[in-house]
Amino acid sequence: MALPPILKLDDIRLTFGGTPLLAGVSFQVEPGERICLVGRNGSGKSTLMKIAAGIAEAQSGEIFRHPSATVRYLEQVPDFAGCGSVREYAEAGLGPGDDPFRVTYLLEQLGISGDADPERLSGGEARRAALARVLAPEPDVLLLDEPTNHLDLPTIEWLEGEIARSRSAVMVISHDRRFLERVSKATLWLDRGVARRLEEGFSGFEAWRDKVLEEEEVEQTKLDRAIEREEHWMRYGVTARRKRNQRRVAELQQMRQQRREHSGPTGTINASASDAEKSGKLVVEALDIAKVYGERPIVKDFSIRLSRGDRLGLVGPNGAGKTTLLSMLIGTLEPDAGSIRLGTNLEIATLDQKRADLKLEQSLADYLTDGRGDSLVVNGEQRHVTGYMKDFLFQPEQMRTPIRELSGGERARLILARMLSRPANLLVLDEPTNDLDMETLDLLQELVAGFDGTVILVSHDRDFLDRTVTTTLAPADAANPDGRWTEYAGGYSDMLAQRKGAEQARRQAAKSASSNAKAERPKGATAGKLSYKQKYALQTLPERIEAERAAIGEIEAEMADPALYASDPAAFNDHAERLTEKREAIERMEEEWLELEMLREEIEGA
Repeated sequence: MALPPILKLDDIRLTFGGTPLLAGVSFQVEPGERICLVGRNGSGKSTLMKIAAGIAEAQSGEIFRHPSATVRYLEQVPDFAGCGSVREYAEAGLGPGDDPFRVTYLLEQLGISGDADPERLSGGEARRAALARVLAPEPDVLLLDEPTNHLDLPTIEWLEGEIARSRSAVMVISHDRRFLERVSKATLWLDRGVARRLEEGFSGFEAWRDKVLEEEEVEQTKLDRAIEREEHWMRYGVTARRKRNQRRVAELQQMRQQRREHSGPTGTINASASDAEKSGKLVVEALDIAKVYGERPIVKDFSIRLSRGDRLGLVGPNGAGKTTLLSMLIGTLEPDAGSIRLGTNLEIATLDQKRADLKLEQSLADYLTDGRGDSLVVNGEQRHVTGYMKDFLFQPEQMRTPIRELSGGERARLILARMLSRPANLLVLDEPTNDLDMETLDLLQELVAGFDGTVILVSHDRDFLDRTVTTTLAPADAANPDGRWTEYAGGYSDMLAQRKGAEQARRQAAKSASSNAKAERPKGATAGKLSYKQKYALQTLPERIEAERAAIGEIEAEMADPALYASDPAAFNDHAERLTEKREAIERMEEEWLELEMLREEIEGA
């Protein structure tokens, strides 16, 4: 039996500039549901989510939110106004009965300091702070707009687990296919102003979407044929009863109106990378390169050779040094040690993750042509800028529009259009998937996979990596990057499989070594005995563990007082630190007790 909805939108309508953005959207969210909201850039996904959150208003329609339900919305660009610290910003999302310790827990898990100035955060840190704010209250409805943007892979995987453990109903917008596949159980497709629902997660969406569009095309073909028959009858048919003729004329007018009002699916981008002369067989050769910032090694004793046609992907947590290593490989940053050799005849096209070359006051036409009139050369052919813009779904009237008026997705498309117009045999892509919709992402995947030259890219999009790269480069120790990098054949999933196989081989080798040592022990020999210190620890550790657990209970009871943080923030923070220390101490003591108990059993069984 279906649960009553906690959020319901009915016949939501919104029009901008005479064009309907939402033309009668209806959907509902039940407790605990996992829904992904998908659609082209500009289809109104973020607007619809803001309406659901109560941040934006529709022109018409009805919205029901359960009176006792809490709703939290993760916006794409967090507003830190009035907040002096990250902790203050995150705690502003708590309700009267919410536990402030959840903020401390989430900030620790997300690796961000509560004392940090929110105005000085990087894009990834700002996204983590915003996540802490919306996750801390454990709301009944959690609305997430592009939650994975600027997050590294470990944080994305942590977020997947946090959503899986959450009791909240979740609706999410994301371009990350793998993320959507793992968190969603139903799909809401926003297309041409209306919403269609599929009772499957994102993994079933694309096949279903294609089927819907094929059926729609068949219906439109039938309608065109029916109109053609009726028009033929109007011109050549034998005159029948007048009333019947009037009915057929009215039906023809209705069919014509239906055809005029039908809005076909949004077009697809028509683009390909501009050809350049082939580079030399050797593209990049790095020998024992190193880079250190302060006392922290970013790259240490690293060597690699890239040949023409290779597609290399760099992955790893934020701060591991991916962009630094990328810059050294293409010669824009000198290594502290070692050497970099670039091949001959290289033509490099770059897409920077910070979109640094965008001048927001510049028009689209000037950006694409470098201010050199209204035309550009693409693949040796002179093209008018409006025709080239159409290939990337921009309208001719946008030719003089300032870049600052574009959405994030439109800016990403514009940068892609400029990059692809430049002749290149080496594509350098730093986080190219940010803000791209699924269809544009599909195009980029096809371009990279089929590119005749060489590709080096940095990405946190696991699906994109699996579909495009032939080699993956990752920190040897992903948890604690120390400058060592390891090369793996294949994409991201291949890297995980190889790492898992290496770990299993290591464990098997350790197990074999232990078994061999035991087998080689002389007959009648004992394995020794526990020392006095080990015996004492084995006896006293359980009591010490229980004492620490009791202390944790006391600290948690004190922190449960809602007035504590308001009256004495320093004491609250001190309690939080002590709580973390005691939990870590329990983990260490439990591991020590387990090792001693295993040793005791081995000695007694010898």
